[in-house]
Amino acid sequence: MASLPLGNDNDLDDTQFYNRVEEISFICDNLELTKKGSTPTILLTGIRGVGKTALMKKLKKDFQNDYLVVYMDLSAMDKFKKNELTRFSFMKLFYESIIKALRHSNIITIDTQILKYFKTRNFKLDKLKSVDKIPIPILKSEEDYAKFTTFVMDLPQQIYDDCKDHIDGVLIFMDEFQMLKQLDEDVNGFLWYIRSVIQSQKHIGYIFSGSMSVKDELIADIAGQKGAFGGRILNYELKTFPFNTTENYLKEKANYLKFTDDGIERFYKCTNGIPYYVNSFARLLPPNEELNEKKIISEFKKALPYLLIHLTNEWYKLNNQEQRIITALVEKPLKRIEIANKLGVTSGAIGASLKSLQNKTLIELDKDGYMIYDSIFKAWLKKEYEEKGNYPY
Repeated sequence: MASLPLGNDNDLDDTQFYNRVEEISFICDNLELTKKGSTPTILLTGIRGVGKTALMKKLKKDFQNDYLVVYMDLSAMDKFKKNELTRFSFMKLFYESIIKALRHSNIITIDTQILKYFKTRNFKLDKLKSVDKIPIPILKSEEDYAKFTTFVMDLPQQIYDDCKDHIDGVLIFMDEFQMLKQLDEDVNGFLWYIRSVIQSQKHIGYIFSGSMSVKDELIADIAGQKGAFGGRILNYELKTFPFNTTENYLKEKANYLKFTDDGIERFYKCTNGIPYYVNSFARLLPPNEELNEKKIISEFKKALPYLLIHLTNEWYKLNNQEQRIITALVEKPLKRIEIANKLGVTSGAIGASLKSLQNKTLIELDKDGYMIYDSIFKAWLKKEYEEKGNYPY
């Protein structure tokens, strides 16, 4: 059992990381253009749990001997926000992530930090202090957003120019990129600003990654024909494991699980080949017992609360209207007006809730209407209703 990683473990060693040979080769080939002076920019998308973060962390390990690799998890912007997420939150996290990468690479950062302090503040005389009868001005300062932003966005290029004898380039990995949808300002305008800086850089590579469906409007804002990076970014979707890959993975990593033919087929239908669910569910199955279809169905129902702990925590944070919107979609996708009618409210009254649920990647919108994003989350809601006669409001 030790060879199977935890479902939420994204920092895998080489014995735990499985497959993705073609994906790694393709992405590496593009990132290596960085050392030739290009600025490759990749948008890595895929459903939640498909392994995007694990892949990025593997790439980070593979590249960090020859490049400065900056890994930035945008969900950590929360620690910088006061009431809402702002561009300032993003820039502070970006700067912090660069400093961490420099320290990890044993590149001296004290000069960079001092330079940042003076370049990004507006200084004013606070008072004069006498030291040995010599008046010394005491300054007070406040951060200047425009100066700070320019400093941080230009920093990767400055680092490469100063260290090009020691590194082949700078790679910026921005994970959980869908968090930008929660900015309190024009996201599209911010994306255009980032693009304007990137297009003037050399020897700097970027990967933006997030749990977004291919229908997400943020993808259009980034990579669409009229998007900020339209035609200048490689959009690469990380797929779920096909059946054969899932079966071979379990035979290699969990040979103590004794699946029958119909058992492994049912296991695949339960997990949809999503690595997070494959690992999590497999770890909960009894070893050295026959696992036929009936047994897998039974074990899956018992395992649902554990498989979905990350989503059930999110569920109980939702307000009543958001929960009712989701339960309205359990049986089938619905148009906005159909959801409103089911809830007994006007269509306009649910606009903010729909947007919030999309931003949290709990629902998505396509031509058939709004639908629940995660089919296993939907299975949990159905089970709760069947067993208790009501949804877990």
